[in-house]
Amino acid sequence: MDNLLSIVTFIPALGALILGVFLRGEDEAANRNAKWLALIATSATFLISLFILAQFDPQNTGFQFVEEGDWLLGLKYKMGVDGISVLFVMLTTFIMPLCIAASWNVNTRVKEYMIAFLVLETLMLGVFMALDLVLFYLFFEAGLIPMFLIIGIWGGKNRIYASFKFFLYTFIGSVLMLVAMVTMFAQAGTTDIPTLMNHDFGSESFSVLGIHVVGGVQTLMFLAFFASFAVKMPMWPVHTWLPDAHVQAPTAGSVVLAAILLKMGGYGFLRFSLPMFPVGSDVMAPLVLWLSAIAIVYTSLVALVQEDMKKLIAYSSVAHMGYVTAGIFAANQQGIDGAIFQMISHGFISGALFLCVGVIYDRMHTREIDAYGGLVNRMPAYALIFMLFTMANVGLPGTSGFVGEFLTLMGIFQANTWVAMVATSGVILSAGYALWLYRRVVFGDLIKESLKTITDMTGRERAIFAPLVVMTILLGVYPALITDIIGPSVEALVGNYQTALAASGDAVQVAGH
Repeated sequence: MDNLLSIVTFIPALGALILGVFLRGEDEAANRNAKWLALIATSATFLISLFILAQFDPQNTGFQFVEEGDWLLGLKYKMGVDGISVLFVMLTTFIMPLCIAASWNVNTRVKEYMIAFLVLETLMLGVFMALDLVLFYLFFEAGLIPMFLIIGIWGGKNRIYASFKFFLYTFIGSVLMLVAMVTMFAQAGTTDIPTLMNHDFGSESFSVLGIHVVGGVQTLMFLAFFASFAVKMPMWPVHTWLPDAHVQAPTAGSVVLAAILLKMGGYGFLRFSLPMFPVGSDVMAPLVLWLSAIAIVYTSLVALVQEDMKKLIAYSSVAHMGYVTAGIFAANQQGIDGAIFQMISHGFISGALFLCVGVIYDRMHTREIDAYGGLVNRMPAYALIFMLFTMANVGLPGTSGFVGEFLTLMGIFQANTWVAMVATSGVILSAGYALWLYRRVVFGDLIKESLKTITDMTGRERAIFAPLVVMTILLGVYPALITDIIGPSVEALVGNYQTALAASGDAVQVAGH
């Protein structure tokens, strides 16, 4: 099928257009139609994206399904996927129908809500498929707008503060990335990402304002991209926008934020930082590894003292992303395999945990941990589902959470044993905050009057969790589903990275002689 990537990318946008143009009114029937149309559009996107996975050849480490053409003002439109990006495309199309299904109780400005989610899906898919710098930047930045609206219009009491904080943090970081992109175009004369991945941006050290820049232009470029991707991940200490955004966002907004939007930072490191600026990445790797280790321990300790369930899970997300950044900058096969696996796995697990909070928030309209207790007496099915995802979040063997953490820690250990030792303590801390949360919400006697009439999960809610349960356990017992797809592409990435470092080392030695 020709133009498969464009079809998958723009079906949600087409659904949003149909919603915006043809659907009129705010009555119950119109709202129901908006929900069904959004669900059909996102489900169709997922089903068609399965064709991409079915025809994808993992042994081919280049870009596949490439589509190319001229666009407005002479800009290039170029899309493609490789072993690293194809799974992020699948994760996005898999999660979005669940988000729409989880939004069935939304009853204010339903049409606009659904349009925002459909446009957001198109923009997120574009980020993972774009093979042109300008196209990537447009998708990457435009994705801020629907998320800003989702938090700002349908969020909680402090939604305006949270949405502006989210927007400003992520936007300011990206300004430096834009400057670097312009410099790259000036140097290489092209915005084609595959070409830029093989371009040498120069790694000769120089001094500026009395500061010696090791790795030269590559280090400066790396830092410019790092400013954007580190905020998106988010890495410590630029993570403070995330807990606010999560707490104020509606349930489906939190799911998209945790499951997909955070992954754009990790994807950016793999697509730009390592292949394009190998010397800069190597120079900055020790800093990134230690920032990741601090993030894992610090945010785990912060999670231990939270009173709000969503905030606890948000801090847990920052800690888990610490494993991802450390795995990526360990720059070896296990580390990067583990980082990608952890991102995909975290998409299912954290998404499910935010949905778990949403289930009881819909009934009680509070996220305070102290407002609950003894739910197992009234909600046994919910208690079981919540327990599975709590254990997966801790990294219990047999769940996908274990595989991701184990692989990244193996990769980090090869790169830096001290960082690996600090990072491993995060496994113990995560068990602390996750099990403590579960005990306080689910176990104990049912003594609060308000909880005595609470009902267990509905059929719709169980149907939303079913695919997440299947994927979490399936990837836990059969991780080759992911590692077989990403393995060859990661191997090529690591090989090119090592070759580039060796070449720059030889160049430095020759210059020294």
